[in-house]
Amino acid sequence: MQQSATATTCHGGVIGLRHPSPPPHSCYFSIPPICRHQYGRIHNWKPISTMIVVKKHCRLSVRSNAKAAKEWDVEPYEASQEYYLEEQDVVTFLDPPKELIPLDPSSYNPASYLWKKIDAIPEERRYNLLSLLNPRLVSRAWEVAGSRYEDPKLAKKSASAFLSGVDCAGKLELWRFRTSGAPLQVAWINNCQKVIFGCTDGKTYGRLIGGNPLSRIIKSSTPLYFSVRQVNEVLSTEEPCDLAYEFGDGLLNLPEYPQEFPKPAKHPWPLDDQVYIYIRHVGPGVVVGQAWQEGKALEQVPKKLCSEILMVKDYSSLP
Repeated sequence: MQQSATATTCHGGVIGLRHPSPPPHSCYFSIPPICRHQYGRIHNWKPISTMIVVKKHCRLSVRSNAKAAKEWDVEPYEASQEYYLEEQDVVTFLDPPKELIPLDPSSYNPASYLWKKIDAIPEERRYNLLSLLNPRLVSRAWEVAGSRYEDPKLAKKSASAFLSGVDCAGKLELWRFRTSGAPLQVAWINNCQKVIFGCTDGKTYGRLIGGNPLSRIIKSSTPLYFSVRQVNEVLSTEEPCDLAYEFGDGLLNLPEYPQEFPKPAKHPWPLDDQVYIYIRHVGPGVVVGQAWQEGKALEQVPKKLCSEILMVKDYSSLP
């Protein structure tokens, strides 16, 4: 009888068995027309399935060693599981198994640990978090990110230069956007994209783009532009945050905008009712947000527009 396994440490210092993590397989994104001709890039790699076989008494014969070495010298590799271990480590940390004894919260900073786990995921694979993290775990990520502000050094870190107040005039970034529970009028934002771009006025702006062709056509007549503001508190809850996307009425006086983008137009309801998306940096290329409809009327009670929002930077759109 043969076994295939490798000893490794899991969250909390528990020793377990898991398969070795191979390098990434190829991944593809559907890049909007505005980015494709400038930033699109595809690596046409041929995946190869590999595995090291370990005998019952953990002894490899000379032939097995040679075969294993030969196979591991060939790249890229194909994972035997749907997701790699680095992504699964993030899920395990946010939702640890009951049999694992949690670490003493006073002995470490959860936000710092989560940041390191996300940083360990290769850039081109971080999009996997969009399908791995369900709404409950995205809400948990928002909570964990709140401990970032207890560490002055960690609080200064940013998921992206575009979101840290750095002048990025003439440049843009594409992000994937996933949430749930959005109102029927804007249900398409449950799975969409956002573009962040810098202008010559030194400010940063953005726009939401539908994730399917039909929603893109609809949004071309009512483009959803927003301004990126540096704020440190969620107005409705007084919880700390890093910045906010301010939607306003949509009639922004932009000095310029990316090629093929439509002119700013008035936002449809409810996005024209003083909507803000408050952002917390979670890790490199990953942020979590809360969308609040704060309302124009003074007597209006602010309410959440949807569940917490997971946003992951699309590295495939970079030059």
